[in-house]
Amino acid sequence: MYKVAVLPGDGIGTEIVDSALAVLDAVAESHKFLISYEKALFGGAAYDEYGNPFPEETLEIVNRSDAILLGAVGGPKWDEVERTLRPESGLLSIRKKLGLYSNIRPVKYFPILAEKVAWKPENLEGVDLVIFRELTGGAYFGEKGRNGDQAYDTISYSKEEIRRIVKDAFEMAMKRKKLLHSIDKANVLETSRLWREVVLEVAKEYPEVQVEHQYVDNAAFQLIINPRQYDVVVTENMFGDILSDEAASIAGSLGMLPSASLGGEINLYEPAHGSAPDIAGQDKANPIATILSAAMMLRTSFNEDQAAKAIEDAIENVLAKGFATGDIAGKDSTIVGTIEFTEKVCEEIRSN
Repeated sequence: MYKVAVLPGDGIGTEIVDSALAVLDAVAESHKFLISYEKALFGGAAYDEYGNPFPEETLEIVNRSDAILLGAVGGPKWDEVERTLRPESGLLSIRKKLGLYSNIRPVKYFPILAEKVAWKPENLEGVDLVIFRELTGGAYFGEKGRNGDQAYDTISYSKEEIRRIVKDAFEMAMKRKKLLHSIDKANVLETSRLWREVVLEVAKEYPEVQVEHQYVDNAAFQLIINPRQYDVVVTENMFGDILSDEAASIAGSLGMLPSASLGGEINLYEPAHGSAPDIAGQDKANPIATILSAAMMLRTSFNEDQAAKAIEDAIENVLAKGFATGDIAGKDSTIVGTIEFTEKVCEEIRSN
């Protein structure tokens, strides 16, 4: 029995998580394994109830689970809340407490969504890359504060913090095309110079992997003009946050991108997008990123590769038949809501 802590979060979180759970139930039935869920409050919903976005009550549920499925957190409702208690701070806290130092975001081009991307389709054919973003260091976790009219955020990294995620990226590169791009700003930042030194050290352990170094500003440009050059990308926290969101445009929508936060005994899976409070409760949310995150959970935490592939194939089949939520619908698409799209994915799983 696989035990999953379910943290729906805020906004559309409840809807997209319900979609993922329905798909998980369908694939568990067809692939003959057992899975159970225990829900808990997280983010703004937890702040409203407990005054803390990641309360002890939720931590207890997380600690007795095998993996975590998270919806989305945040929204303008909590804009005036103290920074350390805002919904997003719950994400920083859970990553730190569980030792989740590595965020993995697959980015894939879906030809069926050609109308929704800014590039010519021929420039995107075959794009299938993975971004490794360091999660627990850098400016987001460094010392920060105000001093009169000044404000500061400190970027800090140790060799070990860099080495562990770089090594994970090399391991992934070995399983794919044996190509790794390391993104830094070594011409300006001392932390980036250390980053590059560590990458070069680790590279000696993986002589089969071709390593390319790029400055982050150039990488942002290259992602737009030639994304096919990338396979595995590794970078620090803030750069990874920005580049992975930029890369979402390759998929046509943030609603297409899953992610996994790894490194601890209990790993976390979530969509790359936010809580979209403006469409919450309207059956408009795109559940694909969350469903694909659930597939990543099956593959990574539970070694259910066939079940994960069944989910991925089902989504592609539904899209190929022309069904899509409004955010990704083209001129020939049949627009369906969150619930109907989920039902069609479940039907595909059960029929194959």
